[in-house]
Amino acid sequence: MELKRVPVSVYAEMTPNPAVMKFVANKMLVQVDSIEFKNIDEATPSPLAQKLFHFPFVKEVFLSGNYVSISKYNIVEWEEVTQEIRQFITDFISGGGVVLDESKLSASASDDQTDAATSPAETFDNLGEVEKRIVEILEEYVKPAVAQDGGNIKFIGYANKVVSVQLQGACSGCPSSTMTLKSGILNLMKSMLPTLVEDVEAVNG
Repeated sequence: MELKRVPVSVYAEMTPNPAVMKFVANKMLVQVDSIEFKNIDEATPSPLAQKLFHFPFVKEVFLSGNYVSISKYNIVEWEEVTQEIRQFITDFISGGGVVLDESKLSASASDDQTDAATSPAETFDNLGEVEKRIVEILEEYVKPAVAQDGGNIKFIGYANKVVSVQLQGACSGCPSSTMTLKSGILNLMKSMLPTLVEDVEAVNG
């Protein structure tokens, strides 16, 4: 039986961060939870990210699930370049381009990249009871929401009733991320872990 090849389609989606646009495909692009590249040198495991960095306005590339979030320098407006990027990603995927070479990731990744590609389940067992509950809350309630906005949140640590997280993708450097942390995530943590959490902070601002 001949299998019909499903045409690749990609659409662009605005995020709360005006510097970041989310490009969503109709197929899964990566199997890892998420990974972020801040420059072309970091992007060795991802041929797609490397080619995207050839666009002079591309600042950072974030991959997760079926989408790519691109952070730009403030030298162009999104309406000037969105169609070009959307078409480029569509052509790259349609042509069989490799989005992420996971073997190269594990073989030559730095500690940061290894962390980025590590499944939460692999480190979950090493956490204390409070930390495990915090991770569960982030995974169940927070991650789906920030993924919708083209970003990701990672648990970094818990000490002195303060939860430390890392913001990635569209969430990193987003003007509204502080409000999200303080009014959204902090209130959620306080309601679900009363007396145990007093603040939430992002290690990357």
